[in-house]
Amino acid sequence: MSTIRKATAADLDSVEMIYNDAHDAIETGRITTGWIRGVYPTRDSAEASLKRDDLFVLEDGGEIRGTGIINQIQVDVYEGAPWEFEADKDAVCVFHTLVIRQDAAGRGYGGEFIRFYEDYARKHGWMELRMDTNALNLPARSIYSHMGYKEIAIVPTTFNGIPGVQLVLLEKHLE
Repeated sequence: MSTIRKATAADLDSVEMIYNDAHDAIETGRITTGWIRGVYPTRDSAEASLKRDDLFVLEDGGEIRGTGIINQIQVDVYEGAPWEFEADKDAVCVFHTLVIRQDAAGRGYGGEFIRFYEDYARKHGWMELRMDTNALNLPARSIYSHMGYKEIAIVPTTFNGIPGVQLVLLEKHLE
């Protein structure tokens, strides 16, 4: 049985390993996310998230198998986007940097993390969900669509230090 919880400092090595695992898969062509090793995501980005208290991990069988960031921080390109549901910034919850360990892919952990994100937002009274992904990340786009997220725009930007990103903005309104 897997659990999702806030990360602790003791989890940082595992989170960094998951990031490095994703970078290895990107560099060998097994996945396409648009991330760049040493730029994003990195241990430093995980540490910053831990300090904000918004880094989460998915644990199963005593091992960290996934990680994600849940907060209310909307990246700059969200401003002025054609959101279907206008919402005060205090009513918006954002999911960032969902990563599942490569040897755990295909086991439903990504969907489980997204359901956790939705429940977490609901418990906090944040009814407008937003997230983004690189247009190159077709598997993520498919999962998000399957889970009811609507692609509202693709915005060219420099994202997390990575130039030339075609950033897909997604939203879902909770009832």
